[in-house]
Amino acid sequence: MTGWMLLVVSIALVAILIFWPKQKKSKPMPVSWQQLLLQHLHFYRHLSEAEQKLFEKRVMDFLQYVQIHPVKTTLTDLDKILIASSAIIPIWGFPNWHYYNLKHILLYPNAFEEKTFQIEGMNRDVLGMVGTGTLNQMMILSQKALREGFMNEHSKSNTAIHEFVHLLDKADGATDGIPENLLEKPYILPWVQLMHQTIQEMQAGQSDINIYGTTNPAEFLAVVSEYFFSQPHLLQQHHPQLYALLEKTFRQNPAQLLQTSDQ
Repeated sequence: MTGWMLLVVSIALVAILIFWPKQKKSKPMPVSWQQLLLQHLHFYRHLSEAEQKLFEKRVMDFLQYVQIHPVKTTLTDLDKILIASSAIIPIWGFPNWHYYNLKHILLYPNAFEEKTFQIEGMNRDVLGMVGTGTLNQMMILSQKALREGFMNEHSKSNTAIHEFVHLLDKADGATDGIPENLLEKPYILPWVQLMHQTIQEMQAGQSDINIYGTTNPAEFLAVVSEYFFSQPHLLQQHHPQLYALLEKTFRQNPAQLLQTSDQ
């Protein structure tokens, strides 16, 4: 390489270093937020000290690239913590996961109407949804449902985790209940077979899984994922095959996490 070419390359490298967009550094989590995590998230409480620090960092990173907009309500620190934690818990086994298909979250005070998104009047029965079309890269959550999902530690439901699982399902281009970006290929067919078998059992009234999961395969995945993260021991006891495949899907074992930390 000649001297002038070396000079040109050097100048170009300097320019890249100067003008290349820098990734925002996540801010340290306030101590008051750490206390909120300890108080409201059993998942966080059962992590090791080092894992808790990593969880905090991932929560703060998430809040750097996703904006939360309150609609006719007040956005509190607790809401921010619960929303970000709902995003991180399902991808805890995927350290480098980034929600590229999400930029904005609308936080409504309560349930809303599915087509008009109204929070007043009749037919308000939706607690959360992932937007499509003009609402692409957007999520809507009920503040009340968000909080209830973490306040009741005996519940199998968590609306926010449900919606983030929809996003994970959607990441491969199809919201079809088959999370191909998460689940290794050898397990896809067993998952599909077990999903249809379990839906038949639910429809026959032979299951404790929320019947809403029979709506379609996408809702089945979201519903059983709520169960997996909210009551892992119960799911493992009642549905061992389902639990095993969800363990492979999310690359984590929440039942073991709780058992190990309690010893």
